Amino acid sequence: MKKIMLALLGIAMSFGAAAANYTEGKEYTDVKPVQNLPQVLEFFSFYCPHCYQFESVYKVPQTVEANLPEGVKMERYHVDFLGPLGADLTQAWAVAIVLKAEDKVTPILFEGIQKTQTINSKADIRNAFIKAGISGDEYDAALNSFVVKSVVAKQQNAAQDLKLRGVPALFVDGKYQVRNNGISVDKAEDYGKEFSNVVNFLVNKK
Repeated sequence: MKKIMLALLGIAMSFGAAAANYTEGKEYTDVKPVQNLPQVLEFFSFYCPHCYQFESVYKVPQTVEANLPEGVKMERYHVDFLGPLGADLTQAWAVAIVLKAEDKVTPILFEGIQKTQTINSKADIRNAFIKAGISGDEYDAALNSFVVKSVVAKQQNAAQDLKLRGVPALFVDGKYQVRNNGISVDKAEDYGKEFSNVVNFLVNKK
């Protein structure tokens, strides 16, 4: 089963030791630089099965964030272009960011869309937040606030500026993108850590 999941992600498997240095075109690619982005930025969608695997199987976002150098922050942005509720989920994710509830709502939203298929409307999204311990009134107030609207615009503008075409996608310094299928590991469970190593290499790259 792990091999099937790895194939879906296009992860390269190798049997040699991981390289200490990484190469443009293999583990990462240069992109046209975009200014004023978070130093480490991941784009994802709750509709994306590979994003769900990144989150629940390979623990990529969690591992990357946990191993970043001191003072380096990671942000996650949701994209509009997948699924019938893509735009609504981007708004909901902005609510999660503003309320600092990302960790609470992420598994509920992923499971409701990818696993149980129980999230099919705006009301279902709202109920997911209530399930995460956020009152309906608090969710509604945040959803209609100026600050959430600005976070929605920030997510959309970043995706447009980077000419984003697919997810999951992780960028460093607005000029490097990690190649998901360029990460070579011996075991599936090592994928998140090696991905994190590449991110840290790019964070420190001059």
